[in-house]
Amino acid sequence: MHKAFIYLLVIFISVQTKSIGQQKETFIKAGLLYDSKSNKLLENKLIQIRGTKIIAIHDFESLPKNSNVIDLTGYTVLPGLIDAHTHVLFSQEAQEDFAAHSIQTLTMESDALRVLRGSKRAKSYLEEGITSIKDLGNSGLFLDVALRDAINEGTIEGPRIFASGPILAANGGQVYGVLPKHQNIIDLEYRIIKSPEDGKNAVREHVNQNVDLIKICADNIPNKTYLSIDEIKSIVQTAHSYNLKVTAHCVTNQSAWNAIEAGVDGIEHGFNLADSTLVKMAEKQVFLVPTENSRDYMHTYAALAGYNKSELEWIDSYANNMHKRLNKAIEKGVPILAGSDNYTDIKVSRGKSSKDMFRYYWEAGMKPLDILQSSTYISAFHLGKQDEIGHIKPKANADIIAVKGNVINDFIATIEKVVFVMKDGKIYKN
Repeated sequence: MHKAFIYLLVIFISVQTKSIGQQKETFIKAGLLYDSKSNKLLENKLIQIRGTKIIAIHDFESLPKNSNVIDLTGYTVLPGLIDAHTHVLFSQEAQEDFAAHSIQTLTMESDALRVLRGSKRAKSYLEEGITSIKDLGNSGLFLDVALRDAINEGTIEGPRIFASGPILAANGGQVYGVLPKHQNIIDLEYRIIKSPEDGKNAVREHVNQNVDLIKICADNIPNKTYLSIDEIKSIVQTAHSYNLKVTAHCVTNQSAWNAIEAGVDGIEHGFNLADSTLVKMAEKQVFLVPTENSRDYMHTYAALAGYNKSELEWIDSYANNMHKRLNKAIEKGVPILAGSDNYTDIKVSRGKSSKDMFRYYWEAGMKPLDILQSSTYISAFHLGKQDEIGHIKPKANADIIAVKGNVINDFIATIEKVVFVMKDGKIYKN
């Protein structure tokens, strides 16, 4: 019996080795290749791909004869882009109230319908060159995990999803105005934390559902409740013991300070961060995902929401304040991740809406290559996935896109002209 087992094992290994050796190889000729780790553009590079992985980076002269070649010499080749803040299982109209629409979604939209709608939104990211997304709640009871798994097994097409599951929050979550007798509805969308010990249990529940990270609400504005430092600490310590990162939704400066004191890995939004908080973030290398939009987006949103043209002076003031906040964060050395948080329907695809974040960062004064690094290598690094995504390098997943134009001198027009998309070695746009 023992000899027979060894014999079968040898046959299995030899068949597997032969199968790997026979995997189809593809070569991509990149006129310009963006090295996201060094934040530089390299000329005339050859990317060797086998199956789902990048095997090597060569110069053009290394191309073997009779190879399967994709000629992108006239384009700039980038790693697949990453949106570090999405909600693909939630959508609302510009004029709708968030709380009212959340209740409607939870009580009048089946999980099956929600996932089917989410899958359509997810696919639209691929069309825009966004091959990975960090999906952060407002997704029912682990519907984001189900959507991720369906994409990973090839049942549907979409970006690689890093799913958080339900947001961990204080009483009421972010859904305001719900009567006491109906508070149980909120449990369908948020995991309400009642104590530090309950915070540990919530993380364990999420671990058993195979989430990729944990998201908390450090504050619940416009609800007045918030997680205590002790509750956040217990969540962070438990999550870290399972090698999961924790990122915190924060509107107020105090909630961000509390979350940072408690050891979170990232801050989402951070609209009102004080200089002292930014310094603390830089010291601890806590990342910031500034989820802002361009002036064009804001004017489109305002028109759909029914604002009069005379009521739009706030847009410039708001944009200027957010630009100052972003530049202060950069100056102090806070790592910036590119994230859209676009869940409002502005009558374009979700993927196209997501890419507005690039226009915002550019309007705020970020340099084009720095924007690209925030949406590739830095995002991957803070997920602990820098060897797999966000960087065109040997052994990484073959997530590769190409754009037409000059990314330095004509960034916005160029980043919008995605002509080639590959994810895991499969071409989705050519």
